[in-house]
Amino acid sequence: MTYAVKELYVTLQGEGAQTGRRAVFLRFAGCNLWTGRESDRATAACDFCDTDFVGIDGPGGGKFACAALADAVEKAWGPGAEHRLVICTGGEPLLQLDTPLIDALHARGFAVGVETNGTQVPPPGLDWVCVSPKAAVPLTLTTGSELKLVYPQLLAPPERFAGLAFEHFFLQPMDGPAREANTQAAIAYCLANPQWRLSLQTHKLTGLP
Repeated sequence: MTYAVKELYVTLQGEGAQTGRRAVFLRFAGCNLWTGRESDRATAACDFCDTDFVGIDGPGGGKFACAALADAVEKAWGPGAEHRLVICTGGEPLLQLDTPLIDALHARGFAVGVETNGTQVPPPGLDWVCVSPKAAVPLTLTTGSELKLVYPQLLAPPERFAGLAFEHFFLQPMDGPAREANTQAAIAYCLANPQWRLSLQTHKLTGLP
C-alpha cells in the first residue's frame, strides 16, 4: 500500500490527556466527513474542522511505502530510543492506517496513537485511541483511551457519550469567532459534571505546530 501523507513533524501534543508529550505527528491526507475544500464546508458532515489535510504538500509530506514511512517517522523523532510516540491524525487517519504500518512503527520502538472521528473500525495493535465524535454521523468506535468532544455541537451533547467505555472524557471548546464563549461554556459544564475534563488547544496558545 502507498500512504498519502499531508505532513510529518515532531512537536508536543497540544490537546487531551497527552498534552505536553513529545510526539511525531503523522497527518494523513483525506477525510470521509469533508473534502477539505471551503466551497464544500457548509454541506460537510463536519463543518468546523480547523485542519488542512488536503494534498501531500506539507512539511515531510508525500507518498510513502510502508517501510519508507516508518523510516521517515523515525528520522523525524531523531536520536533517542525512549518514550517514542507517533500520533496518527488527519483528516481521518483510519482511512489509511493499517496493521503493516502499525507493526513497522512498533518495530522502531514507537507507541502508536490515533486521533479519529470514530466512524471507522481501527486495525488491531494501537496503543492510544482518541475519538472525537461529530454530531452528524453515528459512532462506530465506542471504546478507547480518550473521548474528546468539540463543544458545543447542537446535536452532540456530552450526555450522549458519557456512558461509553473510554478512560478519559474531555470537552474541547470549538475554535472560531465564539471561542471565548465556548470556553466558558465548557468550563461550566466540566464544573457541573466532573466526569469531563477541559482540553485546550495549547499548541495554538504557544505557537507550536
